[in-house]
Amino acid sequence: MFRSLHMKLVMIMLILIVSLMAVVGAFLMNNVVGFYIDEFYQQMQDVFGDESFYRDLVAKAAEPDGVVQIQTMLESNSGVLGLNADTRNYYILDGKTGAFLAGSDEEGGAKLDMTLNILTAIGGQEGYKSQVTASYMDVALPISGGGNSYIIYILDNRQTVERLNNQLFFIILEAMLFGLVVSVFLSFLLSKTMITPIERLTDGAERVAAGDLTHKIEVASKDEIGVLTNTFNHMADVLRETLETVENERNKLNTLFLHMTDGVVAFSWEGKVIHVNPAAEEMLGCTIDTDTAYGELFAGLRLFDEVLALEQPSYVDGEMEVGERSLMVLLAPFSGETQGGVLAVIHDVTEQRRTEHLRREFVANVSHELRTPLTNIRSYAETLEDAEDLPQETRHSFLEVILSETDRMTHIVQDLLTLSRIDSGRSELTLSRFPFRAAIGNVYRANLMEAKRHGHAFTAKLPAQLPEVTADRARIEQVMMNIVANAIKYTPDGGTIEITAGEKPDGVWMEVADNGIGIPPKDRARIFERFYRVDKARSRESGGTGLGLSIAQEIVRQHGGTISLVDKDTPGLTVRIELPLGGEVKEQDDA
Repeated sequence: MFRSLHMKLVMIMLILIVSLMAVVGAFLMNNVVGFYIDEFYQQMQDVFGDESFYRDLVAKAAEPDGVVQIQTMLESNSGVLGLNADTRNYYILDGKTGAFLAGSDEEGGAKLDMTLNILTAIGGQEGYKSQVTASYMDVALPISGGGNSYIIYILDNRQTVERLNNQLFFIILEAMLFGLVVSVFLSFLLSKTMITPIERLTDGAERVAAGDLTHKIEVASKDEIGVLTNTFNHMADVLRETLETVENERNKLNTLFLHMTDGVVAFSWEGKVIHVNPAAEEMLGCTIDTDTAYGELFAGLRLFDEVLALEQPSYVDGEMEVGERSLMVLLAPFSGETQGGVLAVIHDVTEQRRTEHLRREFVANVSHELRTPLTNIRSYAETLEDAEDLPQETRHSFLEVILSETDRMTHIVQDLLTLSRIDSGRSELTLSRFPFRAAIGNVYRANLMEAKRHGHAFTAKLPAQLPEVTADRARIEQVMMNIVANAIKYTPDGGTIEITAGEKPDGVWMEVADNGIGIPPKDRARIFERFYRVDKARSRESGGTGLGLSIAQEIVRQHGGTISLVDKDTPGLTVRIELPLGGEVKEQDDA
């Protein structure tokens, strides 16, 4: 019954009216009592505080028949004192003992209690103290004259205020009953006004739940419920737009699923295919439909039940060969509220395996490169040791071969160490500010003798001034040395090698141009790849490992610069280096 919002509103109104009337009634009744008490004491103070009235009382008390005289005076002022035989009486008491002597209520005077005000008056002080909790109000005034001592005592039994409170109580009760009737009527009207738009909102919510997002609820007011209705309509619009966005995203995912390069196959908990993309069919080299079972595709990797029993996010992987392809397959369980299954993601690692093969080939090549000079060194050293009578010229020739082979081994080892540091991220830069022109000059002078030995025309055309750069000078000079050394090495004797440099708005550049054998167009795109060599035989003859330009590129990248081949119509090769002035250090790419 009380679950209905109608009844809840009615009960709230009833409780509100009852509570309000109860509070108002209690407030009125307490204030009436307080007002009556304050009025009583104010009235007594006004009368007895009058000096002429008080002197007359003292004069009456000094006469032999003082009690009669005081009584007569009080009777004559009964109107001012508000005396009433039923509710308010006066008493004349003995000033020392408080014994009753005379008064307007003989019977009550014989039964007077010794109140606090009477005791105060016996002590010679005026007794005007009020006691709210007492069932009476009293005033005791000591009067002394001619050796006589009396106490004028006024006592009010509060019957007037009690009758007034009773009348107020019945008035409040009648008002409460009338208010309850009115509140029931008004609460039904109010609840109807509030419930009707809520019922419209409920109907609208049911339509939304049923999928009808186009229905608009009429806004009948501009109050909070009207705002709520507008908000609900807006929510339906947003929900519709969200669903459209979700549908678009699902379409995008479907498109991605269909066109992604990795293969994806999803199996139900029964092991049957429920989704597959074209990439998976291409990689596996077969047509996959809903009748295809897990065992037909991946039985050689893991059993379906084993994968299905894994706890998320655990997964298993394996590798399989399909034709000339090497495929890495990741198998992971997935689950929903009512069903689950297994998802297989297929990645073509053929290129990675090829790269690994190239690396293994590189290791074999390096091993051969190291073994060859070691064999030569050992052979010549043993000859020098065993043949003590060799001519001095022959000994000198053998030592030159040993030193040459040692330099060759040192170059190979240094390249390998540099590559290892780059791969491990331990290749840190030691930045400093230095003149770019001076660094080029050092490299030019270091290679001048080698260029002359090959009969090259080796020149450096540099501007008179080049700005300073912030970089690792040793590494930058290492890059320059590598490029210049390659130009000298791969240019036939008697060639031309030229170093040029210049300044650009945000940095500097250097180019090394030669008229040597150059690089075939098919190899230019891969020249900076690690382990790549255009002519393996020729590189081996010159001691190359295929790492020099790759190392140079990594060093330049660390400085935020670029290294590239410049297209040219004439024979030979031009390599260009560009560096920023600030020497911004960039993270190395994972290799």
